[in-house]
Order: sequence, then C-alpha cells, then structure tokens
Amino acid sequence: MRPYIISHMMMSVDGRIDCPMVAQISGEEYYTALESFGTSSKLSGRVTAALECPAVKEETSGCSDSVLGRESVHKEVDNEEYTIVVDTHGRLQMASGEADGHPLLVVMSESVSEAHLEILRKNHISWIATGKERINLHRAMEILNEQFGVKRLVIVGGGNINGGFLEAGLVDEVSVMIAPGIDGRKNETAVFDGCTWKDKSPYHLKLQHVEQVSGTEVIWIRYQGTFAE
Repeated sequence: MRPYIISHMMMSVDGRIDCPMVAQISGEEYYTALESFGTSSKLSGRVTAALECPAVKEETSGCSDSVLGRESVHKEVDNEEYTIVVDTHGRLQMASGEADGHPLLVVMSESVSEAHLEILRKNHISWIATGKERINLHRAMEILNEQFGVKRLVIVGGGNINGGFLEAGLVDEVSVMIAPGIDGRKNETAVFDGCTWKDKSPYHLKLQHVEQVSGTEVIWIRYQGTFAE
C-alpha cells in the first residue's frame, strides 16, 4: 500500500513555477486550496526545500564519510502529517526537526553517509533511506504509508520531483492553479520537468473539476492521473 498522491502547483499561463515570479501574479489561493485537501503530508524536492522550507539551514556538497549502503528507516515521532523533503544524497542541513508546524521527514537514497544520518538523529528528524544511488520512490511510498501512517501525500514542488513521481507512475491526481500572468523566460522549470522517457507520447489525464477561485482571476483545474486506474 502507498498514499494517495496529489501533485498541487500554482503556475503561470505558460506553465512556469518559479516561486518569486508566481508570487507576483497570485495571492493566498494556492494555500487555501492546499488546506482543502484535509489531513495530508506535504512533500517537496531538494531545490524547493532549500528555497522555501524554514527548517533548511544550508545546502552542502554532502558528507564524504562511509556510505550507508543499505535501507534504513528512523521514525522520530508519530504524527498525522509530516513535512517531507526529498534529499537524495543528504546535502541539506536542517536547523530543526519541524517545519510548517509538522515533524520533518527526509527521504534519501542509500548513498547518504552515516555521519549525515547521525546529524538528523541529533536534530530529532525522521528519515527513509532506500534505493542505491537513486531513491526507490515506490519503496519509499510503501514505507511512508505502512510505517508512518501517511494516507494522503501532496507534492508541493518543484518540477523535477513532480516529473520523478510522474515517471514512476505515482501520481493519482494533478491539481494545477493557473495564475493570470505569463513568464516567458527561457529555461525556467515547468510544472513537470526532467522526465527521461524517450517517445513523444504525452501523459494523458482525465478532467475532474474546473473552477474560477472566487474573487480572483485564478483558475483551479483538477485531473485524475491515468496511472491511478
């Protein structure tokens, strides 16, 4: 078993998600919609966490000590919701064991160092380490459900982590909010980015709901992922 997984993003009309840019064309609509999902853990990738997560103190090149080399799970605390950060090689240094009012949980590969795990332990931070050089997302999601009790997971950024979950077939729902503005700059990250599939066939979705957020020019669209069938 794994959680029900939603990708929830605010974007410009041209699909870009750069946070400072999006902040100029939208207000609190994203966070109001996020609350409507109810009890759910929130997951972000390393780059987004380094920019947005208040618990992240700094980003380093990672420890060069002995590599873990095996699956490891450490549960610091039971909670209904977790703030989850994906940090494949253990590069992020944390200032505390809590972020956004919830316990912090870090998902890494088995290439993380023993020294980094000891730092997380001292800071009372839970972790899941699985997959040799890359995170085994399927296994990580099973552990998240079975050992941490997470039933609903919302991916809140960025484009590469969304792309990784999509490519792994782990997106049940796509929730996109379109803010009234256009970015237009080259090489800016899109909602889904970095997929490595080689054919040109798009990933198909089934429309579930469309609405204009009351009192705004933001459009909220929700789709069911075909992997969920």
